[in-house]
Amino acid sequence: MDDPHDGAYAREPQLEDLARLGRSLNAHHVRYVLIGGFAVIAHGGARTTKDVDLLIDPGPENIARVRKALQVLEDQAVNEVADGDVARYSVVRVADEIVVDLMAKACGVDYAEASRDAVTLLFADVPIKVASPRTLLRTKNTVRPSDAADRQFLQALIDEAPR
Repeated sequence: MDDPHDGAYAREPQLEDLARLGRSLNAHHVRYVLIGGFAVIAHGGARTTKDVDLLIDPGPENIARVRKALQVLEDQAVNEVADGDVARYSVVRVADEIVVDLMAKACGVDYAEASRDAVTLLFADVPIKVASPRTLLRTKNTVRPSDAADRQFLQALIDEAPR
């Protein structure tokens, strides 16, 4: 089953939110790759999303940069994230004005691996590092219905790509 909506404390993110977040992540030199629904959308998928999913380097220096970058969000909920949380937990959910999920790994894919073939795409003129379709497909190996639909879209995209 897909994740439930996060209720009254967070709204669904819009492209403008992703651009604002990306601008801040880039300004603070955060090592990240966008995965999840927004990454599927970036590759042309028709879907919505309830959060921003980031695969990040869980090293302490990068976590400090993430904390600074996410101060751009209204409630600064990222201040609740402890140094080792991203390495320790599968998903660290930062439930602020929008929800940002921080992950060291997604279905076994870590930041270092995802960054190797990531592509930089523009969202409202902000360059954002996005997982490639092949890598993104690997991060969608779950039982959630939305991931099944994403896998189908991504596999078709990969199959249609020139070799």
